[in-house]
Amino acid sequence: MLLRVLIAGRQIFSIFVADMDGYSWLKMKKMFLRYIAWMFLFGPMMKFNLLFCTMLLTGLFCFGQPTAKQWNSEITAGWNLGNQLECSTSRENGRLMEIGLPDNSINAETAWGNPKVTRKTIKAIKKAGFNAVRIPVRWQCHITDAHAMSIDKAWLKRVKEVVNWCLENDLKVMINTHHDQWLEGRPLYRYQQENCQKLALLWFNIASEFADYDYRVAFAGTNEVHEPDNWGKPTAENLEVQNAYNQTFIDVVRATGGNNAKRHLIVQTYVCNPEFGLNDGGFIIPTDIEGNGNDYMSVEFHYYVPWEYAGDGIFYYWGKRYSQYGETPSSDEQAMLNLFDRAKAAWSDKGLGVIIGEWGLTDHFKDGQADRMHENMTYYCRLLVGEARKRGFSTFVWDNNRFGNGADMFGILDRNHSMKVKAPWMIEGIMEGAKL
Repeated sequence: MLLRVLIAGRQIFSIFVADMDGYSWLKMKKMFLRYIAWMFLFGPMMKFNLLFCTMLLTGLFCFGQPTAKQWNSEITAGWNLGNQLECSTSRENGRLMEIGLPDNSINAETAWGNPKVTRKTIKAIKKAGFNAVRIPVRWQCHITDAHAMSIDKAWLKRVKEVVNWCLENDLKVMINTHHDQWLEGRPLYRYQQENCQKLALLWFNIASEFADYDYRVAFAGTNEVHEPDNWGKPTAENLEVQNAYNQTFIDVVRATGGNNAKRHLIVQTYVCNPEFGLNDGGFIIPTDIEGNGNDYMSVEFHYYVPWEYAGDGIFYYWGKRYSQYGETPSSDEQAMLNLFDRAKAAWSDKGLGVIIGEWGLTDHFKDGQADRMHENMTYYCRLLVGEARKRGFSTFVWDNNRFGNGADMFGILDRNHSMKVKAPWMIEGIMEGAKL
């Protein structure tokens, strides 16, 4: 009898979730729990209700983790903890390739000028309306044994502390390898075997430490892999090494088992440029373990487009709607929508999730026109987040806590002053887009 109840529960829950793309899996769980409580309080047929509740709970907790597409669809607005846990021990040695444990490495998160992350930092992100956090992490200056890629226990404790604060606030979390220069800066055949071995050891150690964390925590294998100072079109060699990194990452995390067998894993296009994953077929989707298909993987790209507007701030206006006020770049609204459609066709339509892991707008304006230029930024944010949401993509805005007028001023919430919102035009656009 009990076996039949368990089987029936799984079947009932499967019916409810079979066609739930775009609907929150977490909300679905809460809905079932509320319904169960209601039945016990008011249901006249207690014996039947007890049986039905058992069936529902069985389905609820045995069905398994949501797919990558479901994970992404639940994210209305994501935020990057930029220039923090991915810092080197000083600005001067940020491009060094050495792996080790330099002096004072435990305090690296403040080396680039930002204050230490606190529980209040994360609570403020939740309060601002975000429901997911991407935590870039540099590991290479926190390694106690380079042969085994063993991670300093104090650093692991610190990373876990920040992740736990996110989970306390019911924020989804994405952790990665970020600015590990030995990996990102050497996408060449002569380093491929060595780097893949180190990457496998590193991710084995990370994945093992986080194996018991629930589905809200996702792993991303690499960041912006590229040869130093070369952000242009990759060679066949560059693409092949990136593909090898992605496959190594998938293989080793899955090998750790447990929750990691269906953990949401995120792979990257070369230098996280979407065009280098879409144009020439050189980007290869990794092969997941048997039974997973593409269901538990996402492809990540970054979108600071056009850079002359979003990053350098050379253009003060963007889009056809604002072209009447000044010169605008040729990459406009339609260019954004076309790119998103291509990403959907190439990846999402094949069962993969799609993540815009970084995007942002540097604050730049002219005297006397700041209000209109910030209004234009709100328009850009609303369009990007809204159109990404319509296609089931998740988005994570870049916030490096830098404020001013010019290039690389991606600050939104001021970590030095109680997380005060310093770029309300960004928050407004993001949250309006999140509702679409």
